[in-house]
Amino acid sequence: MRANSSALAAGRRHSVGRRWDGTVLAVGNTAAAECRVERWEDVIAVAAGNVHTATNTGRSHTVGLRSDGTVLATGWNGNGQCDVAGWRGVTAVAAGWRRTLGLLANGRVLLTLLP
Repeated sequence: MRANSSALAAGRRHSVGRRWDGTVLAVGNTAAAECRVERWEDVIAVAAGNVHTATNTGRSHTVGLRSDGTVLATGWNGNGQCDVAGWRGVTAVAAGWRRTLGLLANGRVLLTLLP
């Protein structure tokens, strides 16, 4: 990861950074596609989550917040943590164990639901 990143996040087995130009890069384990961020642009914030499993497979996900308030997610989606396609008007994102959260300007919180 280069020092030109303006936002950083670390998951269980991967790291993600936002470059000054709004593109995103990720390095680390790619077993669950958590590093599949090649075409992510206009991103203002990043988050990385993980899933701890008994088999220690490094399942995790990456989340990006675009300047227009939409959210991107990639990686392991076994619990729906990447189901953010309809999220709009988001001002901040967080990723955790089997969850993704989005904060709206009015203080309301969006979250992915466990199946």
